[in-house]
Amino acid sequence: MGADEEGTLTRLKSVRRNLVDPIIASHRGRIVKTTGDGMLVEFASVVDAMRCAIEVQEGMAGQDAAGLSHTRIEFRIGIHVGDIIIDDNDIFGDGVNIAARLEGIAEPGGVCISDDAYRQVRDRIKNVFDDKGEIALKNIARPVRVFELAGVKQPGLKIVEPTNKLALPDKPSIAVLPFQNMSGDPEQEYFADGMVEDIITALSRFKSLFVIARNSSFVYKGKLIDIEQVGRELGVRYVLEGSVRKSANRVRITGQLIDTGTGAHHWADRFEGDLADIFDLQDRMTENVVGAIVPAMERAEIERATRKPTDNLDAYTLFLRGQAKLYQQLADREANREALRLFKRAIELDPDYASAFARAASCYAFAKTNGWLAETEDEISDASRLVHRAVELGKHDANVLAECGWTLSLVVRDLDGGSALIDRSIALNPNVIEALNWGGWTKLWLGEPEEAVQRFTRALRLSPLDPWAVRMRIGIAHAYFFLERYEQAASLAVGALRETPDYQAGLRIAAASNAMAGNGEQARKLVIRLQDLNPVLRLSKLKSVLGPYRHVEHVHRYEEALRAAGLAE
Repeated sequence: MGADEEGTLTRLKSVRRNLVDPIIASHRGRIVKTTGDGMLVEFASVVDAMRCAIEVQEGMAGQDAAGLSHTRIEFRIGIHVGDIIIDDNDIFGDGVNIAARLEGIAEPGGVCISDDAYRQVRDRIKNVFDDKGEIALKNIARPVRVFELAGVKQPGLKIVEPTNKLALPDKPSIAVLPFQNMSGDPEQEYFADGMVEDIITALSRFKSLFVIARNSSFVYKGKLIDIEQVGRELGVRYVLEGSVRKSANRVRITGQLIDTGTGAHHWADRFEGDLADIFDLQDRMTENVVGAIVPAMERAEIERATRKPTDNLDAYTLFLRGQAKLYQQLADREANREALRLFKRAIELDPDYASAFARAASCYAFAKTNGWLAETEDEISDASRLVHRAVELGKHDANVLAECGWTLSLVVRDLDGGSALIDRSIALNPNVIEALNWGGWTKLWLGEPEEAVQRFTRALRLSPLDPWAVRMRIGIAHAYFFLERYEQAASLAVGALRETPDYQAGLRIAAASNAMAGNGEQARKLVIRLQDLNPVLRLSKLKSVLGPYRHVEHVHRYEEALRAAGLAE
């Protein structure tokens, strides 16, 4: 500028117009403001920011390759990912300040990024980074670990894929990962989780998609995410990740759709608005995601996928809190009771909330499964009331029908009615994991073990890392038992019990299968463990803990097997 102010300004404007601004736009960046010879740019994705920076520096190097050192224009770039404060069209906060300080310590033509940014791009950007260690930045309270791009033209690291990669389905496949809670309030974690669950549910209604269930996606909650590894472990082509920032009466949702094979971003967007409009924001996001994966989908399908659960925000908040409790209650009786209380409070606020009625009913089924239900007339009557109201309100909702079918079969002992509801659920949407899991059990109770195996197997494929997968494997073990494949049943049941050694249904079928397979000693050890957990269990009380089996001979075979294993009369 000192040597040729006018000429330098002209060249700078040309570089911005012809190179920098178009690259920023192509990576979905927003120029927040310019500061003379610099600019502040915001991206929904740190990977987009990194790719933009690399492309800008490569472009600048190419343009000025023949230039003299004293006339060449060179940029420094700093990148950080973190919380920001939005004020009109400007942004402030430590997130911005750290990015600015990183720009200041970068080499001319170079890029410096923070440790937070590096963790999110290291496995998606095929360039080499140098670890500069922790550096004290001006006016930043704590030192920041800094990584520097080693060279925009330097070959990247090769990633060797492991051999245990799941084959991709023959249809578009997606996993929706837990959204990051950016609110700074741990109590709001349920809100971010609820957003993800609603998106999974909406996407699952499309028969043309293969959607990984919530429980397998949430295995990655709170962990550093390697998108390629997620793709291998879940067997999906696409991953949706994002964040939710909730402050006072405002909410901001960001999301990005990533190809697990290439790391390419197929879609990224940001939605902001009043908390009262949260459903509209959620609808728009789901619509965009689905549109990016299956652009040929008709508008009617998209609108059906993004149907609101309720117009009452307080009821929705209670429902999400109940969901969070329900997922904790695999072996927690008090969590199950609290979930039932929260669902019933949601119903009080919104008497037409079908999903809340269905979830409340399912609390009774979970209690029955775990031996917590006294099965009084009042409990069974309340479960029946909740089921029938849920079905009345949500007769076209696959999730509602699945939960109600399970509860109706197990608690109310209306096997025909419950099985019909689950069949309707699967017909509406074959991707509902609960319908396949609970539908497997109803097939067992109806005396159709081959069909039960098919449903359990599909459920495991849709949710290969599901914390509740033990229930599906124990279901298959039951089917093998009734198909007289006792060795396979025993092996599968014992393997599943390594994960949950106190699961009584697993202990029962493992003991029965080992007894029928001639493994008497193993069967007796399993019965001893079963009676330690449930001292009052006897053969005379066995029917009360089993499901509503249609065929008497199946119950008799179960009883004879456990008698041989040593269960007292």
